[in-house]
Amino acid sequence: MDALYTAAATANGREGRAVSSDGQIDLALALPPALGGDGKGTNPEQLFAAGYAACFASAMSSVAREMKLDTKDVSVTAEVSIGKDDSGFGLAVVMRVELPEALEGETGRRLVEATHAYCPYSKATRGNIDVELVIE
Repeated sequence: MDALYTAAATANGREGRAVSSDGQIDLALALPPALGGDGKGTNPEQLFAAGYAACFASAMSSVAREMKLDTKDVSVTAEVSIGKDDSGFGLAVVMRVELPEALEGETGRRLVEATHAYCPYSKATRGNIDVELVIE
């Protein structure tokens, strides 16, 4: 891969801080109440969900242009779950894609599946964590 951009961030654990190298992100981190924390900060699952949803939505715009489709009214929500698995903890994602009426049915399904094949986050997770696509 020929890198076009590299982001860097430093963190010191789930109950500390996360800071990007350019200072655009400087966040308190905290365990969510469901994992025994006070929830007075963000957590890695929220950050991953935000990044994945944004990337997927942008990837969908690119794919839609090739398919000559309009995605201005599309909304993407990534739900990132953490839980115990055979080796400790694992992640799972549900990608909820809300499509306008004009993209319902087969056209929308093809668009979402093509986006999942194209999106860099989807490529990174493929074969590593479960990702469920839900079209709404």
